[in-house]
Order: sequence, then C-alpha cells, then structure tokens
Amino acid sequence: MAESFGADAQGYDDARPRYPDPLLAQILDRRRTPSVLDVGCGTGIAARQLREAGADVMGVEPDARMAQFARAHGVTVEEGTFESWDAAGRTFDVITAAQSWHWVDPAVGIGKAAGLLRPGGLLAIFGHVFEPPDDIARAFGEAFRRAVPDSPFDGAGRRPVEAYLAGYERIADVLRESGRFAHVDVLRFDWTREYQRDEWLALLATTGGVAPLAVDQKVQVLHAVGAAIDARGGSFTMEYVTLATLGHRGTAA
Repeated sequence: MAESFGADAQGYDDARPRYPDPLLAQILDRRRTPSVLDVGCGTGIAARQLREAGADVMGVEPDARMAQFARAHGVTVEEGTFESWDAAGRTFDVITAAQSWHWVDPAVGIGKAAGLLRPGGLLAIFGHVFEPPDDIARAFGEAFRRAVPDSPFDGAGRRPVEAYLAGYERIADVLRESGRFAHVDVLRFDWTREYQRDEWLALLATTGGVAPLAVDQKVQVLHAVGAAIDARGGSFTMEYVTLATLGHRGTAA
C-alpha cells in the first residue's frame, strides 16, 4: 500500500488537501528560518507550505517517484526510509511527519527523531481525518465490499473523529514515555471544504484503500461514490479535522 501512492504523483499532489495555516504557525512557532526535516515528504505538500512560511526544508522519502516530483517543485529530497536514512551529522529545529508517521517503525522512529532535534526542537506528527457524509461513506463501503470481497480492509471504514484523536493521544503517550520530550501537546483543527463530484473522486483514488486496486475494481468503487454525490446535486461539504501531536524537546542539550 505504501508504494501505491507514487503511481500517480501528479494526481496525488493535485487532489490531497493542504494543511491549515494555524497548524503551520504552531509548528514554526515564530522561529526564524528554522531547519525542517519532513519525514515521508511524498510530493512535498507540507514541505512546500512550510517553505512558503519561511522554513528551510528538506525531505526524506522512500518512493523515488514521489521524491522526483517533490524535487521538481523545489524541495530538497533524499531517498530512503527514515529508519535507514543517514543524517550525516545534521540536526534540525523541527521534524515533521505529515500523514506519514504510521509508516515509520515506532521502535526506531521516536528515538531517531529525538536524536536529530536540536535543543528546544519540535517533533510534529499530523494528518487529516477523511470522513465524508454518511450516505457517501455508505456507498463507498458497499461498493468496496462488492469489488474486493476478500480484502482485509473493511471498506465500511467509518471511524469517528474520536477514534483518530485517541490514536494521536497514544502517540503523545509514547513520546512522553520515551523521556526524550519536555512536554507534548495534542491539537485539533476543524475546517470545511466544498467538493465537486470529480474533485472528491480524484482524492478518493489516492487513498490507501483505493490506490492499490485493479482498474476494474477502482472504477466500480468510484462509480458508486460518484452516483451518491450526484444524488446530492453533484457536490457536498466535507467537514475536515486535522490532528497533530507535537513533542517539544527540552532546551538543554
């Protein structure tokens, strides 16, 4: 699944939503030109936003296709998994993982991130909750189960925001238990976006459950979801929640 996103890097970058400005402000926290390492940077969505906000950003990305796209859009990227990546003595003010920390081995990732942060640095792990209205989610779930009846992934996929929030709280607990962070915060940002039918189908095609499907399976799922959106008049309002766990390193070396 992790390797499926790079098959259409342009489509991924076009469809995936950007991150709320208030979150970026919290991450940069008035630092002047902070050095940022973006773990699993993908096509560079978060990296470009952070750069535009004044940061000096480099990415680490295991998928060569995604890395190439990010470089073409001005992001410095080194290829490899975060766990195996050689920092070559470099340290950073901020380490970010935007919609990517679940791909990192926690037994390695937290200690490595803490070791790469300068005193007073920040580890920021964040991502969006994708939960469309019930009728659209139901159409997706039913079509997915028809298209991929033997999949271990439950196309119903409906988890309340509280379930995702609990996940970010668990990450916070692990950071605290590591003893490597002076304090840890969990933040929530609520916002909305209006989607036209084709915009949502383009995004849905980039998600982990749909991207790896065979073409005929993907068409079946997207057709059913498109019909549900058409029944609403061709558009809907998505109520997004962006969640973040921020681990602050102490100022002592």
